[in-house]
Amino acid sequence: MKRRAEHEPAYVLHTYPYKETSLIVEALTRRYGRVAMLARGARRPRSAMRGVLLSFHPLRLSWSQSPELGNLIAAEWGGSLHPGAGALAGQALMCGFYLNELLMRLLPRDDPHEALFDVYTATLGQLAAEAELSSVLRGFEKRLLAELGYAPLLEHDAAGRPIDPERSYAYEPERGPVAANGAGQDALAVSGRTLLDLARDDYGRPETRDEARGLMRMLIAARLHGQELHTRTVLRELNDL
Repeated sequence: MKRRAEHEPAYVLHTYPYKETSLIVEALTRRYGRVAMLARGARRPRSAMRGVLLSFHPLRLSWSQSPELGNLIAAEWGGSLHPGAGALAGQALMCGFYLNELLMRLLPRDDPHEALFDVYTATLGQLAAEAELSSVLRGFEKRLLAELGYAPLLEHDAAGRPIDPERSYAYEPERGPVAANGAGQDALAVSGRTLLDLARDDYGRPETRDEARGLMRMLIAARLHGQELHTRTVLRELNDL
């Protein structure tokens, strides 16, 4: 049974060619989650969609949805990202592609996450406003995992005891922080202070930034089951964010 969406707030996550003149569009939408749709004729020079289906720009999409692949009917601009901010450029642009790849790899299709859509919008605004990039990425990664049901334990250890900022912990992907002497082989050493800072989105300490980066990489890798993030590799080569 087909359904129709009209003027739905959305962002393009990825596009790839289909036949000679069309595109397959993967979009993040506010009420329908990640949706795949066919944009017929979108690669033709005179197509109204040709200059609209761009990543990192708020759009309004209309489509009819079937069980396999939707049919994109219309695409129009949906406003600006952030008052006074320009388009993503440089490392901020690569960070945007990293967000999109995370969503493509981890977010199932047709699984609505309105709060995640709003977090994505806010994160793009922070990137466009040239906020501190590693802090922006850590905040998004943490909220993405929480929306998917894998929120990291940050304020209590695996046994339910409050985190002691003066202690060191071994973080296990499936359990959370545990005493270092009782940890398994996949555990990562992290300080209690870093866990509490991460819970508060406080990345002022260089030690917190370094340990939080390693912790979020490990937690995301556990959800990717061995898949490699191409944008993470590029970011690491540009600057170890």
